Amino acid sequence: MELVRISTAGSVDDGKSTLIGRLLYDNDALTKEQEDLVRKKTKEKGWDDLDLSVITDGLVAEREQGITIDVANIYFSTETRKFIIADSPGHVEYTRNMVTGASMAQTSIILVDARKGLLEQSFRHFYISQLLRLENVIFCVNKMDLVEYSEDTFLEISIQIQNMVEALDADINYRIVPVSSLKGDNVVKKSANMPWYSRETLNELLHAEKTNKTEKLPFRFDVQQVNHSQENGFVDYRGLAGRVVSGEVSVGDRIVIRQGHGSSNLESIVTEIRRFTESIDTAQAGDSVSISIADEIDISRGGVLSSKENLVEAQSSISTTVVWMDESGGQAGAKYLLKVGSREFPIKVEAIHSKVDPTKANQSFDVNTIEINDISKVDLRLSQSGYFDSYLDNKNNGAFILIDLQSNNTVALGFVD
Repeated sequence: MELVRISTAGSVDDGKSTLIGRLLYDNDALTKEQEDLVRKKTKEKGWDDLDLSVITDGLVAEREQGITIDVANIYFSTETRKFIIADSPGHVEYTRNMVTGASMAQTSIILVDARKGLLEQSFRHFYISQLLRLENVIFCVNKMDLVEYSEDTFLEISIQIQNMVEALDADINYRIVPVSSLKGDNVVKKSANMPWYSRETLNELLHAEKTNKTEKLPFRFDVQQVNHSQENGFVDYRGLAGRVVSGEVSVGDRIVIRQGHGSSNLESIVTEIRRFTESIDTAQAGDSVSISIADEIDISRGGVLSSKENLVEAQSSISTTVVWMDESGGQAGAKYLLKVGSREFPIKVEAIHSKVDPTKANQSFDVNTIEINDISKVDLRLSQSGYFDSYLDNKNNGAFILIDLQSNNTVALGFVD
């Protein structure tokens, strides 16, 4: 059964939590306790329609204010799919939470209030979706019941969305669906109130989207530790334990080992791949394995293995796009700890070039500092070779986080240009 990871985003009070609640309710995916909670909260508020937002607005502060603050992960399944939905907050000041929610997603659902059209957060959320290279974006024009299910209103907003996508020159698959999450129109069931819309419901799109793209990526492997063993069955065993970041590796492949300060290209041949005690012929992206090589090469945690045919280059500095997540802000000359997989080393912010404004056709503006929730173009000086790929070419080896050396807080999520 295919697993589909989804993020939801939108401006404040666009109905994200209600939409997710409706998706679960109409798919018969709620537990008896959740159904009882919905009825209880609906009765307390004196509503005629079910208050389905309580399914995801789990924090007490959120329920009292009627908003979503933290990222709520919801798990449910149907006959053909398993879903993980990240319900992200809508406020501008919680953009960092939206990035967190979308970072592992394949499909993004962006809600647009039919009464308001596109707002600042709509542009910001779509920009982040294409920055993260999500496979699909579904725009749900919500609250159609409050505009009398007007086709003209839907078409006007559809043109706004099309203009936004074209202005950002975004190479991304997107669809637009008119819905009412409160009433249930076009979420799971076809709407009798909008006969002018004959295409798929949101639920049909989620089940029809092909999320298993077969993209040929170069082999990259993060070494987490070197295992030595003299136990039975593992006499004089030496294995490089870690995770296949991208691509695949097989026994007999010639690989290149890179580590530290611009080390030379040390080559060897894969002699064995083990998953615990099981020997396997091939390991693929996401597999945690132990790799044995033919030569005694000095390597430790933080080393990178790559294919000989597609080497990972050593960099002393990188140009990046960062989403700032810390209230303290950032400035040129500041030092942080860069972490990606098992690689972890100090860096220095060499230059802050510009701040991106997604609402102005991908324009950027010169700045000297970075504030929380800013999306900025930044150069980083590395204390040792980073061995990154461009995020555009290989997202699995092109993203990183920055950590404050004093507080140990994660201050930014970055993407190698």
